[in-house]
Parts: sequence; structure tokens; C-alpha cells
Amino acid sequence: MDDPGSEPGTDGRGETENQRMDRNWNELLQELRVTQTGTQILFGFLLAVAFQPQFGRLDQFQLTVYLILVILAALTTALALAPVSLHRALFRRGLKAEVVGFGHLLVVLALVGVGLTLSGTTLLIFDVTVGRPQSWIAGGAMLILAITIGLLPRALARR
Repeated sequence: MDDPGSEPGTDGRGETENQRMDRNWNELLQELRVTQTGTQILFGFLLAVAFQPQFGRLDQFQLTVYLILVILAALTTALALAPVSLHRALFRRGLKAEVVGFGHLLVVLALVGVGLTLSGTTLLIFDVTVGRPQSWIAGGAMLILAITIGLLPRALARR
């Protein structure tokens, strides 16, 4: 798997395919360190909410959003951890390109989950603190921001 936007051997690095896969895997691991920490903190925050005294005051909509967010945060955390498990399971089997390619897909899915979880969490917090109409605006704005951030690299790559 080559760097996005470059043809094999044309990026001036002069690396072998194995060296490229090693570099790509190391870059993926650096991204995973940030993603894993963020998803775990967000998941922990959501889990702690259920133990707060005000939790019993949530209406049915808020409780439903909360439970969806817990599932989404758990799934996102699992997706962010999965590339490491994948690497460990396929270690020394000559499948580095497959590990890097599938790891990339898992990280992209985790980032989608992060965007959805952030949007939903924003919606829930605004709903609890200031009201439903403002929550839809804040949650929608966060979703638009997450989508924009997600699509920005594609726009830059086209330039």
C-alpha cells in the first residue's frame, strides 16, 4: 500500500516495498496512539455519566442517545485497538501489506466513530443543559465540522 497520492517509487524515498510497509505501519501506529487515547477517554467519560446523581433525571430521548453513544464509543474504541491485535495475530507471517491495508481501514472507521461520538455527545450535553433545539444545532454543527475535517485531506489531495 503506497502513500496516498503517490505512485510506487516516485516519492523520492528509494525504499523497498518492505521498507515502505514498515514506514507505513509505524506512521499508522503513531496515529493510533492519539486515536486510542482519545476514544478511551471519551468512552470513560460516557461510562462515568451513568454513576452521576443527575443520570436518573434523563428523559427517554436523552437515555436513548446516551445508550447509543455508549455502544458507539465502545465500538470506536474496539476499532482503534483492532490494528494492534491484527498485527499481533499476523506477526511474522509475511503479511505486512495486508496488516497495513486493513489497519488503515480500521483506523478510518475508528475516526468516523470518533466524529459520530463527538457529535452525539455534544447533542446530549446541550440537550441536558440548554434544551433540545439548541442540542440539534450544536450536534449538527459538530457533525458538519467532523465531516469537513474528514473530507479536507481528499480536497487537498486533489489540488
